[in-house]
Amino acid sequence: MSRLNRMARQAALVMALAVAPLAAKAETLADAMAAAYEHSGLLDQNRALLRAADENVAQALSALRPIVSWSANLARDFGVAANAASGFALVGSASTSASINLSAQMLIYDGGQSAIGVEIAKESVLATREGLTALEQQVLLRAARAFLAVRQTSEVVALRQSNTRVITQELRAAKDRFEVGEVTRTDVSLAEARLAAANANLAAAQGDLAQAQLEYLAAVGHKPGRLTASGGLRGLPRSLDAASQTALRQHPAMNQARREATVSDLRVRLADAALNPTVSITGGLSLSENLGNSARSRGGSIGLTGQQTIYAGGRLSSLQRQAMQNRDASRANLHVVSHQIRQDVGNALAILQVAQASIQASQQQVNAAQVAFRGVREEATLGARTTLDVLNAEQELLDARASLIAAQVDELAAGYTLLAAMGELTAQKLRLKVRIYDPAGYYNMVKDAPAGMSAQGKKLDRVLRRVENK
Repeated sequence: MSRLNRMARQAALVMALAVAPLAAKAETLADAMAAAYEHSGLLDQNRALLRAADENVAQALSALRPIVSWSANLARDFGVAANAASGFALVGSASTSASINLSAQMLIYDGGQSAIGVEIAKESVLATREGLTALEQQVLLRAARAFLAVRQTSEVVALRQSNTRVITQELRAAKDRFEVGEVTRTDVSLAEARLAAANANLAAAQGDLAQAQLEYLAAVGHKPGRLTASGGLRGLPRSLDAASQTALRQHPAMNQARREATVSDLRVRLADAALNPTVSITGGLSLSENLGNSARSRGGSIGLTGQQTIYAGGRLSSLQRQAMQNRDASRANLHVVSHQIRQDVGNALAILQVAQASIQASQQQVNAAQVAFRGVREEATLGARTTLDVLNAEQELLDARASLIAAQVDELAAGYTLLAAMGELTAQKLRLKVRIYDPAGYYNMVKDAPAGMSAQGKKLDRVLRRVENK
């Protein structure tokens, strides 16, 4: 017997070791959001768009730097004379000439247009970064909701399966009591009808679970495995004013609207500066040679070029007025965004408070319904209750448990929605176990507009190849 006990213990140990890795693979809500952050095509797309916006700074900065170009020409000249009999004919000897020219040009004054253009590009980059953060919040919130939806629908399916088993037992008991004459055929039919309804509800719940799993796959990037229960969120604000102030201060949509308003102000200044003259310094070197007689000529030049538009059909004045109207629209958008943020915060906080109250009430309902169901079923065995009473009590217990599950999910969903409304649903603030994308990394490499053949330009090429092969 002792040998059998040892074998049993060894088998239990083997099973425990086999199950342990599976338990370690259980996915938490934080794991789901981390996977969504790392595998989101939407984030990859907008990160590339941000890097493209970074290049606008380099392009704007290039207007303040000299432009150097070269040109070359190779030509062969033929002597041609008129002939009364044959028309035109080649006469004399042909000559071949070659030339090469090097020219440079640099803007030295444009009324501040180029400098304002650089500032516009920088502010646009900052606005695009805020837009990327807003999209990050959307991606993480979608992953959280998908996780909670799978958890809820899984628990509802399990609840429906349990309900089907209970009603099956009640149907069997009703048939047994019908055989001995304790109940009528009506009681059996009621149990059969409830079982059919339970099967239909189970099928519907399984369909909801399948849809939730597909949404999880789309939001997170892989199919859901074994999901662990999520703990409650801590540190959420209780006051609407406190939550609103935090949201207005740091929400990426609000920050983006502020940056866009700044860009609109700069564009008004740019339209005003376009009325000023521009002055450029130019220079050039040339070398030409006649390959036939080895005659050579060299030359160079340097000079100043000034230009100013006197009349353009009213176009410049129209651009000024248009920039002012866009500035007014951007300022008005600040009010629109701020009111929307306040509304989103208020809605999320209200839903959170309702869910928290519903959890307490639903838990009490579950406890009372469970006691009632046990009592009714016990009384039915004594003939004091009918089959319909038992089925109704079981249905009330089922509804109470479903309400509790929904309230618990609503609380977590509202909590994460509130974090998103406040601008705090980011991978960095949630401390997700991911490599945080640095939006300033690429910008710091291109902000000085490095040339393609420079060391910085070659480093950029390597970075882009790594991004392409990701």
